Amino acid sequence: MSIRKVLVAIAAASVIPLAQAGNYGAKKDIVDTAVSAGSFNTLVTAVKEAGLVETLKGDGPFTVFAPTDEAFAKIPEADLKALLADREKLTRVLTYHVVPGKVMAADVAGLSTAKTVEGGSIDIATASGVTVNNAKVVKTDIETSNGVIHVIDTVLMPD
Repeated sequence: MSIRKVLVAIAAASVIPLAQAGNYGAKKDIVDTAVSAGSFNTLVTAVKEAGLVETLKGDGPFTVFAPTDEAFAKIPEADLKALLADREKLTRVLTYHVVPGKVMAADVAGLSTAKTVEGGSIDIATASGVTVNNAKVVKTDIETSNGVIHVIDTVLMPD
């Protein structure tokens, strides 16, 4: 199966249920979309703790690789508490999940890396599904008024 067909299949499988749920749409910004989803509570808390709410409600466009609550649960509780308490490190981790511009799933086929707002680069692979560093992309192309969200199953940590 070609990379494009894999990406289209992932996008179709993810977008249809989200649209039916009525929790996503182009009228909401990235933050409001994440809040409405109900599966990004830890991410939303982290964005608030880091003082990034206004930035992610800004004009953008941004591409956010959004870890779910289950992704954050993979981090040992003490480490997660420490991360949430360290605003500088937390900001670095969160901005590592954001790529400037609007990168849709179909655009990923031509990419092997992407530069993040944090300044580092993330590796993109499409050999068996789409991965970003060590995280599997589980839902793609959740469009918002100021960008796009791709859901990932692991929190990305910058070097």
